[in-house]
Amino acid sequence: MIIEAEQLTKQFDEFVAVRDLSLQVAEGEVLALLGHNGAGKTTTIRCLSAILEPTRGWARIAGYDTVQEPRTVRRLVGLLTEFPGLYDRMAPHEYLKFFGSMHSMSSSLIEERTERLLKHFDLWRVRDQRIGQYSKGMRQKMALVRALLHEPPILFLDEPTSALDPQSAKQVRDYITGLRSEGRTIILCTHNLVEAETLADRIAIIARGEIQAIGTSDSLKRDLLGPPIMEVRLTEPLNGALTTLEQGLKIIAHGNDWFRFEAPDPTTTNPLLLRQLDGMGHSVLTLSEVPRSLETLYLRIADQVGQGESSQEGTHDAAGH
Repeated sequence: MIIEAEQLTKQFDEFVAVRDLSLQVAEGEVLALLGHNGAGKTTTIRCLSAILEPTRGWARIAGYDTVQEPRTVRRLVGLLTEFPGLYDRMAPHEYLKFFGSMHSMSSSLIEERTERLLKHFDLWRVRDQRIGQYSKGMRQKMALVRALLHEPPILFLDEPTSALDPQSAKQVRDYITGLRSEGRTIILCTHNLVEAETLADRIAIIARGEIQAIGTSDSLKRDLLGPPIMEVRLTEPLNGALTTLEQGLKIIAHGNDWFRFEAPDPTTTNPLLLRQLDGMGHSVLTLSEVPRSLETLYLRIADQVGQGESSQEGTHDAAGH
């Protein structure tokens, strides 16, 4: 595993921002880290990128310990923070030359990558302006260019499209897709659930500084939302067929000419159902899975965490009385 963390904890005085977080990310994998503001995403990223030292536990990047070998770790990662600090008085080429030199890049290589990246993100036309004159979206893209300049094998991207217009956001997403195809390893913090589902191989949901669930989008939905729901639409009314069908299916909703049912194993259930309906003289118009959004899953977990917190508070209140 190129990214590893075990019992990673970061505490600020009495506040525990990250609590006993364990994580493994394979080389070339894109992991989306989802969570509300204050859930612990940014602190996790800063610990993994050797910006913050954990209170306890450990993390390794490509085998290098983030506490014992922080300089090596920082050379291996590209970091885009949600609120990037930029040197406003510098022009882009000055700014990128400074950061490139910190990574021991040659002047010619810095110039070549600066031109290529600025052109790709539509910043070349404003290359002579000071960064302080840039719009919020332009500054976000400038920070992304900085993170990509030394072509790190590992990227930590915290809300990379949050300040961008739709066209620029798509541009960044397409670039991330390209990095993924090159085998880069990416941890992506985002509030955009569609973006997470589109770009990520796996999704980790974090709350109260702890990972509450992790897996592919499909596996999380199956494990936390139950079996897939299938919908059948017929060319004519069901009439009395529903009573017969209910003997073999868990039907959860129905109308005049349609019904929905749980399908723990669609590969077995669906062909049998189609044959049964055909034998009953019913023609099937469509048979499809009912989409279940990542938002539903996320809110389900958030609600469970909230209920747990309320239960703990109630216990403390009872103990206090």
